[in-house]
This record gives sequence, C-alpha cells and structure tokens, in this order.
Amino acid sequence: MRSYVILIAFSFAVSYLLTPVVRSVGERFTIGQQVRARDQHKSPIVKFGGVAIIAAFLAGLALASQLRFFTGIFNSPQPIIGIVMALLVILILGLADDMFDLRWYVKLAAQIMVGLIISTNGILIQSLPVGSWEIDYKWLQILVTVFLIVLTMNAINFSDGLDGLAAGLAAIGAATFFVYSYVLATHVSAEDYANIGALLCCLLLGACLGFLPHNFNPANIFMGETGVLSIGLILSVSAIAVTGDVQGLEAQRFRNIPAYMPMLLPMVIVFLPVLDLVLSVFRRLANKRSPFSPDAKHIHHKMLAQGHSVRRAVILLYIWAGTIAVTVVSIAFIPVELVLPIALVLFFGVALATWKPLVTERWSALKTKLGKKAS
Repeated sequence: MRSYVILIAFSFAVSYLLTPVVRSVGERFTIGQQVRARDQHKSPIVKFGGVAIIAAFLAGLALASQLRFFTGIFNSPQPIIGIVMALLVILILGLADDMFDLRWYVKLAAQIMVGLIISTNGILIQSLPVGSWEIDYKWLQILVTVFLIVLTMNAINFSDGLDGLAAGLAAIGAATFFVYSYVLATHVSAEDYANIGALLCCLLLGACLGFLPHNFNPANIFMGETGVLSIGLILSVSAIAVTGDVQGLEAQRFRNIPAYMPMLLPMVIVFLPVLDLVLSVFRRLANKRSPFSPDAKHIHHKMLAQGHSVRRAVILLYIWAGTIAVTVVSIAFIPVELVLPIALVLFFGVALATWKPLVTERWSALKTKLGKKAS
C-alpha cells in the first residue's frame, strides 16, 4: 500500500503544480474565442487542463517503473506501451478538438483508433469472469474491448458540463476502483499485490485530485477533450485488465457478485453520465438532430434549472456517484442484508436533497393556487 500512496501523492503534486503552467500557456489560445450558448461561464477559459492530467499520469507511471513493488507489471511492458501510445493519440486529438472543434465522426474514428491500440497491445476482454463464458474469436475480443473503451470515454465526456464535475466523478471512480482492485489483488496472490488496475487508478486519482482545486467552481481552467478522453480510457482499461484477475480466482465468493465488478463498476461510476448519454441520444434523434450535436439539456443543466447553484449541483452529483459506487463495491465484500438498509437510507437522503428545490417550488405554487381559490 505504501507504494500506491507514494504514487498518489506524486501524481497529485505534478498535476497541481503543472496545471497553472498549462493555463498560462493556454491563455494565448483563448484570445478571440466565443462563449457557447450552452456554457455556464461568461468569458473564455483555457480548456487544456487535460494536458496536466496526462503529464501527471505519465510521470507517475515513470516513477512506478522504478519501484521494486511494480516489477512484475513492467516485466511485460507491452500493455503499458499501448496505454502510453493511446494517451499520446488522445493528447493530439484533444488539443486539435479544443482549438478547431473537430467533426464528430473524426473524433469517433480517433476514439476507435485508441481502442484498437489498446486491444492490439495485450489488453483485451478475452472472457467474462462468470462461469466459463469465454470469447473465442480474436476479432470479437477486440470489438468488445473497443466498444467498452469508446463507451466509457463518451460517458465521461457527457459529464464534463459543470466546474469540477468530471474531475470529481473521475476521482471518486478511480478511488473506488482502486480499493476494489487492491483488495482483489490481495486474494489473487499473497506475495505480490501489484495490480495494473490498481496502479492505473491510483495515478488517475492523484492526477484528478491535483487538477480539481483549479477546476472547481469558479474554475480557472477546464480539462477539455484531452482530459475527459484520457480519464475514460484509463477507467475502462483498468476494468478490462482486472477481468483477468477475477478469472483466475477459485474462491466461490469472488466468483459470484465480484465477478461482475470489472464490467459493472466503470458503468456504475459513470451511471449518471451514461444515463445522460442515452437520454441525450434519444432526445436528439426524436428532434431529428445528430446524436452527437451539443445542447443544454443534460442532467446537470436541469439541476441548475431547478434552482441549484453550480457548486451544490456538482456536490450532489458527487454524492450520487459515491453512493452508487460504494454500494455496489460493498456488496462484493459485505453481506447484502447489511449493505442494502444503509444504501436505501443514503439514496433517499440524496434524492430528497436533489429534488428539494423542485418540490418546494411546486408546493409554493400549489399553496398560491389554493389561496387564490379560497379568496
């Protein structure tokens, strides 16, 4: 655990210190930019924060390669090389999109390329860790892997609508998945706790936490396309890598609910963004628009319309994400009958806080209407 704590602190420090430098350089590119109608800020803000996140992640990866604890991971470097190559593609794609606003099909093609880089460098979903369900065909393994990566990247992208939202959700997701991966690793091997999923998530956790103070409302820098795509990539690759660990377990307890975790947890972490993505696609198709066309009708926009401030909306979404993720992970290790009562109370409390402004508004309108009728 000590090695992971060192990496979290290191990636945090690099991200925190590098972000102002990136902002200073990026300010040269914001001159003349127009604020979009769906944006929540009133003046142009640098959108290159993802560069600092990627740099902190890669710096942490370089440090990890020098630590004896992670020797087993770096002895077979092909997956790590694939991740670095994919991040470099994302760096180029993200900067180009933030500066020139690329067409949606260009971005989708690049995202598929990223998935192919990962899947051809040893990180593949070869089987689902449930029973004996194996994916026998290489082309199908690649297809499923690319699909999961592209889906997660776009889900994170949809959450990047309010100051600090995507970075905070990513930190919550990385922390949750780190704990799951680490505990899982202790059951896989009593001698070597090094786990590529835990390694990737601890670096992502530090990088996002270091970026968040600069990005929280009022933000002075955004992570941009570079940030959201890199976060989605790292979360999805962590999940794919961990499927192998679950598959190797023989204990019945880890061949039950925890077997589904690598596939479910990334979706649980980004449950609200994924739901938002699905609803947005249906909404846009119903209006005869491209499913990739932007609008201001996402979940976080609706929360603002209900009367929440930006900070309150973001914090509530943090709590939703944390509650869902912790509940699902807890079920993997704690008896369901102990988890569910606590989870239900938490869900009720968060729901009440989320819809309180709307309920209060409706109740006030009803009282006003009844008062007019009585008079």
